[in-house]
Amino acid sequence: MTATTALSARHLTVTGVVQGVGFRPFVHRLAARLGLAGWVKNVAGTVEIRLEGPVDQCDAFEAALRAEAPPVARIDGVRAVPIHEEGATEFVIVGSEDADTLRPVPPDSAICAQCEREFLDAADRRYRHPFITCTDCGPRYTIIDSLPYDRERTSMKVFDACPRCAAEYTAPDNRRFHAETVACRDCGPRVWFEDAAGEGRSDGETAILLAATALRMGAVVGVRGLGGFHLAVDASNDAAIRRLRTRKQRDAKPLAVMVRRLEDARAVAHVSEREAAALTSSAAPIVLLRPRDASPLAPSLAPGLDRVGVMLAYTPLHHLLLEAVDRPLVMTSGNLSEEPIAIGLDEGRRRLRPLVDAFLLHDREIVSRCDDSVLRVAGAHAILVRRARGYAPLPIALPVATPTPLVAVGPHLKNTFTLARDGLAFVSPHIADLEGLEAVEHWQVTYARYRDLFRVAPTVAVRDLHPGYLSTRLAEELGLARVITVQHHHAHVAAVAAEHGVTSQVVGLAFDGTGYGDDGHTWGAEVLIADLSGYRRVAQMRYVPLPGGDLAAREPWRVAAGYESLAGWQSEAFSLAYYGIPLSSRAGVLQQVTRGVNAPLASSMGRLFDAAAAVLGVRRHASFEGQAAMELEALAGDLHAAPLPFPTFEEGGRLQLDPVPLLTALGEGRKHGVDVALLAARFHESVIEATVDLARLVAGSFGLNTVVLSGGSFQNARLLTRICRRLTESRLRVLVPQALGPNDGAVSYGQAAIAAWTLSRE
Repeated sequence: MTATTALSARHLTVTGVVQGVGFRPFVHRLAARLGLAGWVKNVAGTVEIRLEGPVDQCDAFEAALRAEAPPVARIDGVRAVPIHEEGATEFVIVGSEDADTLRPVPPDSAICAQCEREFLDAADRRYRHPFITCTDCGPRYTIIDSLPYDRERTSMKVFDACPRCAAEYTAPDNRRFHAETVACRDCGPRVWFEDAAGEGRSDGETAILLAATALRMGAVVGVRGLGGFHLAVDASNDAAIRRLRTRKQRDAKPLAVMVRRLEDARAVAHVSEREAAALTSSAAPIVLLRPRDASPLAPSLAPGLDRVGVMLAYTPLHHLLLEAVDRPLVMTSGNLSEEPIAIGLDEGRRRLRPLVDAFLLHDREIVSRCDDSVLRVAGAHAILVRRARGYAPLPIALPVATPTPLVAVGPHLKNTFTLARDGLAFVSPHIADLEGLEAVEHWQVTYARYRDLFRVAPTVAVRDLHPGYLSTRLAEELGLARVITVQHHHAHVAAVAAEHGVTSQVVGLAFDGTGYGDDGHTWGAEVLIADLSGYRRVAQMRYVPLPGGDLAAREPWRVAAGYESLAGWQSEAFSLAYYGIPLSSRAGVLQQVTRGVNAPLASSMGRLFDAAAAVLGVRRHASFEGQAAMELEALAGDLHAAPLPFPTFEEGGRLQLDPVPLLTALGEGRKHGVDVALLAARFHESVIEATVDLARLVAGSFGLNTVVLSGGSFQNARLLTRICRRLTESRLRVLVPQALGPNDGAVSYGQAAIAAWTLSRE
């Protein structure tokens, strides 16, 4: 360095997802490469850096900090402040500090390419090690007790690093430099196999081989994974799958499959470029794929559907098991249907013993439950059906910062909650439906974990408008200073607008199954003029009585009966909906409708799909939510079809879609022998055309050019892609969900965004 070289000293604060992602080792290597002195340390949820050296090199450091950051890091901001030089001569990593700042936590990440190469290298000391990780991959959220992220604050603290692992941890040129999960066979977690009674233990490679043998023989094996237990069976063995369904009490809901590599996924299903990118991403979600005609997968995996959920092995333990079995495996959540996934060793044995024939276990504790994420590709869009492992708990920005910390407790079904502080929202992983004590306890435990982990102490709760939901009770029982109520579909629209940073008015299309309306009726096919401050309901589906209330969602023939009551002389078109239904049941439903007893009014797109499925004779009883709609979409496929009548009329100052002529036309077509797949396609096109026409009309009438698509009905790829394309062709800006899904899992974020706006304006 010459005497005239300009020197600089500066302090950098880096915010975002910068802990648990190998950021400090990356900074150390970058500083060494550029010949800079100073230090780097974790401070709560940020990384702080002190730099000393030539100005040009310091500038190059700042540029490379963003351009070359670790693959699973996310830099939200870098603030640089000039400071006085101290004459530092080396660059070091110093001890972590705590502070009262926002503290993003990285999600768990699938095994990276470098670890996989070592895992497969017979000369490497971690060859076939079931828990190989590095700074770029492995568990994070599910093992972290608290921040700052150091080994002693994770479930790895019970495993003392051996001399070789400790040497790697302290070597700046090593890929495991400051990797808190560093371990090997000598010092890391252990894996073993035992029978359902907890006896006959075998360890190591023998455990893997015994589990594989059991699976090949048709057994159900409970596998302790990254964020909880899986129930595993041979995905080509129909009898084993049916046995699993009986034990799990999951009659028809689709089951996910795990394969080892991308080529294995392509052997069982058609995989597009976008789907391949999702499968091989660090999040490694379940991706809904179209199975091949000659697929070895058993038909009982996803009966009646044209998609099967496939994921790649995302941990080394999964790789070993799949290699030994040499066939695809069902990997479904380790629980009885609708219960939380099991995570603890004792808990797993107790809850899953009646469901399994054996266990494959390990002793790395799981601190936080986290199910597998589910994603489907629809044209240019990746739709998150369930946001959990690989995505949660990454924070999502709020378009308007909240002046006081808050918790949005979310909806009744597909629950998530959101903690918000300043400009960030921390959306929980998928909780499940709040329909039992176990689900409520899961909510409470996860909420407590989030409060501690992200250091958010809310003073305001936000809840749904429905007075009877368990989520409403949870909000009231928190005992906070204030509770804000938000209508369900307003939250849906706000969630999509807010994640795009939009605070101005939009045309919001909120299509789903159920939401409590401000008139006391059930909403679910709504067109709102909305922003974060409020909404105006300008169009809806025509109200229909739902005999049996919530029971109608499980018995589509009841929804058809409700619409038949509006059809007058055309009611004969609905006859196929009642095939096999006892006359006594029909008579009871007729009384409910005519007397208005236990027959609430609904304007629901989800219920319209149910009615159409019943009228077409496709589905009269459903064993899980959305089954009828999913089967209709599968039948329609990509068939070209012309729309049927789906008129609009005006009443009560609102436009109303009238589905009765559409359902009548479907029933008449079926009676005259028209192919049911073609009629399913015509039904879809009718909904698409009516929706597009309505959105154009409303946008033009109110002088708006932005349309939001929200609600669970937009998990339907045909609806989403075609409505989006046609509105875009009409020069309207269309916003679709990206960071969150369209379904109720996004509602808590929408609640938080609306509450933040309300509080900021006060």
